[in-house]
Amino acid sequence: MDKGPLSDRIITAFDGLSTQLQTAARYVVDHPREVALLSMREQARRAGVQPASMTRLAKQLGFDGYDELRDRYAEALREGDSGFAERAGEQARSQKLKGDHALAADMLGSIGKQISRLSEPAALDRIVEAATRLAGARRVYCLGLRSSHAVAWQVHYILSLVGEKSVILDGIAGTGADAIGRAGAADVLLVASVLPYTRATIELAEYARASGVPIVAVTDSEVAPLAQIAEAIIIVPTESPSFLHAMTPAFAIAEVLGALVAGRGGEATLEALGALVAGRGGEATLEALKRFDGQLAALDTHLQTRNSKRAS
Repeated sequence: MDKGPLSDRIITAFDGLSTQLQTAARYVVDHPREVALLSMREQARRAGVQPASMTRLAKQLGFDGYDELRDRYAEALREGDSGFAERAGEQARSQKLKGDHALAADMLGSIGKQISRLSEPAALDRIVEAATRLAGARRVYCLGLRSSHAVAWQVHYILSLVGEKSVILDGIAGTGADAIGRAGAADVLLVASVLPYTRATIELAEYARASGVPIVAVTDSEVAPLAQIAEAIIIVPTESPSFLHAMTPAFAIAEVLGALVAGRGGEATLEALGALVAGRGGEATLEALKRFDGQLAALDTHLQTRNSKRAS
């Protein structure tokens, strides 16, 4: 939910509110999903105001209390965001007005800012924590469906280059989830899902968690379904000028996690991360990559030059 059902009303009333109520109002406008999902006291804590301020804000907006305001947001969340068709129509109108160059520039500019936020210290701490858990696992089971599939596949692909540590939960005839039945507490399920959350992803992650499998999640909110059950979470932004949510930040996280885990050579320690930075990857990783390079050469997998086929 990018915009709450009361955002326009709050913005209209904003200048007439006290400083405390403006702080509460700003939280409600900026975090519509949290308004629907979190308790009033937790929202007040995150907004930096007293719970009574949330109640006064609701009354200022014409409600009997904050629960009534929350109900409006919960109802909007249950009804779901506007569908792809509606958002595509909004994009088409904006694109017609501003032009293709403007939309492309807006999308690329937005993605650049999102990637930059992922390199901030707090985000890096979460990335390193997730990499530590993945590196220390006996096996990493990777799950991502629909638009999140590329995220899970990229981690699996990188790890498959350096060993047999990774299992992708994907397969024909509906058998993709079967492998998770062999997972246990020594393994990790890496799972990616962003709004609108794919039901099968959440249900499989909940099953794995109930079976004692630790979860590392790449998702879009502190209150996302995966965030409630994961031992480690990485929050990725998904806002986009396009009618589709942005998946580039999540895919970038997949590349970083894969590189960190591969570079540790199986050592789940921060010292091994330092070795990676210094260019001293694990010997097991190097040997696996040498074998893989030999396989690629034997099978002539890659073109050596752009015109090699023409020359022959």
